Amino acid sequence: MKIPLLDLKAQYGSIKDEIDQKLREVITSQIFILGPEVEALEKELAAHSQVNHAIGVSSGSDALIVSLMALEISREDLVITTPFTFFATGGAIVRVGAKPVFCDINARSFNLDPDKLESVLEGLKKRGELSRAKAILPVHLYGQCADMAPIMFLAKKYGLAVVEDAAQAIGVDYPSPFGIQKAGGVGDLGTLSFYPSKNLSAFGDAGMVLTNREDLAQKVRLLRVHGEKQRYYYETIGGNFRLDAIQAAVLRIKLKHLETWQEERRRRALYYDRKFEETGLSKKGLLQTPVALYKDCGARNYHTYHQYVVRAKKRDDLQAWLKDKEIGTSIYYPLSLHLQKCFAGLGYKEGDFPESEKAAREVLALPVYPELTTDQQDYVVNSIQEFYKK
Repeated sequence: MKIPLLDLKAQYGSIKDEIDQKLREVITSQIFILGPEVEALEKELAAHSQVNHAIGVSSGSDALIVSLMALEISREDLVITTPFTFFATGGAIVRVGAKPVFCDINARSFNLDPDKLESVLEGLKKRGELSRAKAILPVHLYGQCADMAPIMFLAKKYGLAVVEDAAQAIGVDYPSPFGIQKAGGVGDLGTLSFYPSKNLSAFGDAGMVLTNREDLAQKVRLLRVHGEKQRYYYETIGGNFRLDAIQAAVLRIKLKHLETWQEERRRRALYYDRKFEETGLSKKGLLQTPVALYKDCGARNYHTYHQYVVRAKKRDDLQAWLKDKEIGTSIYYPLSLHLQKCFAGLGYKEGDFPESEKAAREVLALPVYPELTTDQQDYVVNSIQEFYKK
């Protein structure tokens, strides 16, 4: 049985008529850059994410960059973030001239650990570098919110802005002390990615910046069009970070189905959980299924399961075995940012962030998407059980 990690063709087949009709409308209009489709998507996503402003941009990576630019973070500034994330998180910090300061993750959630974060901030204070710190950049990895309440407390205590990388967690609930909040709407700014593999995906690159602050929304809108406020008159140095109308049109169609798709992902994750529990692999210390931290905290959309990621003993051998079984898997991510060659100048070494390094050795993403059948899931589970039996 051949099972891909993600089946986008199946998703397209379920909404083909809607998508094709909408694309014909955009082509007929000949409005391809910004315009009414982008404006409509911004309003719809602002409502979906429960924020005052959503600003469409060219990609999730650019959403991070333009957010840091809006906060006027630049050379010599420090931004604290996780080393266990996609490259764009750390890369955006360097792209604006600032320096990433890494903080290890929580072993259960894979997200930035607030307890370790305070230690990092106190370390900067002791070294006389706290004044250079400007922001914290937590990532909601795999589709579950980082623990934002203590992060926001520390941000206020130390006078820092917060930019949420919510690329994998659109629409996710976080049970804050103030009630349920949405991923990307807790900090000063939040960013979304609509890369084709995301739960809400475009037909190419696309992204969004979320914020409740009017001043930052105005800055992001200015920066995404080169800093132009009036045609050919520029107030600041921005970039070409615009969202195009074709991507916005596709996203508007898919957004109508997103809640259903998210629920279907959660159902498949629960099925995996149950089937893996029956195998006894967890009790033997061979396989650990994802931990849903907010499942019982009043958060209905507690996880997007953008990825269903297990911790596995003999991970690389297991992945090779599953490949022979024609089961698609992936490793998100095989090497923490602090050990990447491009960040060698930061001075970090192996052993500095043990939880991130351990996760990089153990994590494995299994197929999970709304169109996945129980027969396919059974085949995945049985194949993994067979590997460990041998």
